[in-house]
Amino acid sequence: MNSYNINKGIGRTVEFKGLKAQYLFIFAGGLLGTLILVMILYMAGVNSYICLLLGAGGASLIVWQTFSLNRKHGEHGLMKIAANKRYPRYIICRKPVHRYLKFTPKSKAV
Repeated sequence: MNSYNINKGIGRTVEFKGLKAQYLFIFAGGLLGTLILVMILYMAGVNSYICLLLGAGGASLIVWQTFSLNRKHGEHGLMKIAANKRYPRYIICRKPVHRYLKFTPKSKAV
């Protein structure tokens, strides 16, 4: 029986067969979703060859895309992409410039 090392030390990210961090969870969730889809289709009475074809195609697509994303973006890549989408591209300034340069003294407390 094969034994696999999943965690390589304290404070390091989880890695399995080259997949790091969130890609490992995407991989596992995608394969689980494909399995559930195939089981539902089989129980619904769809031809077993169609179920096998959809299962094999879906699983291979998930494996290919997950490893591709892992290779392209790295360990924290998906979080950086999500943060970049929330960051504004430019700041709109609609007030006249003299409004920013105007000095307003603070009122004295009584």
